[in-house]
Amino acid sequence: MQASSNRISYADKSKFYRELNSEAQGLAEKEWFVNLANFSALLNQHLPEINWVGFYLNHNNELLLSSFQGLPACTRIKIGKGVCGTAAQTREAQLVPDVDQFPGHIVCDANSRSEVVIPLLLEDKLLGVLDIDSPVLNRFDQADVEGLQAFCEILIRVTQWPPAFVLSS
Repeated sequence: MQASSNRISYADKSKFYRELNSEAQGLAEKEWFVNLANFSALLNQHLPEINWVGFYLNHNNELLLSSFQGLPACTRIKIGKGVCGTAAQTREAQLVPDVDQFPGHIVCDANSRSEVVIPLLLEDKLLGVLDIDSPVLNRFDQADVEGLQAFCEILIRVTQWPPAFVLSS
């Protein structure tokens, strides 16, 4: 299935995430690298007011940059450092309305003002994180967290993850 070239309306967030997740389900393949590429592109196409979206994968107690859309980014983030590393360590979503107020925030793009990070968990194993930045303060809210968690659940469920990702958790 091809992704829709039309932007999904963001006016009703619950409807937006239902449609986005339906489109993600239709695009899904078994291969992890295909899904990470298409899922990051899908979010970049449809989420308004973002300047970076992508995945970091867990490997040897650090997060390694994977598929993304946006400016070149930090390639390695230690677990527990910055917003992504905190999400990985706590295994909880991080909703940051103002990145300048987050202790230890790692600046990859100086234009980013807010951020949301969703951990990717397969059972109790940390696969990585989904990271989304915005140039707008307070861009994300709890509805975004819940919609993005459902989006990530689709990714985790349909993907055949290589044993190296699962075992390094």
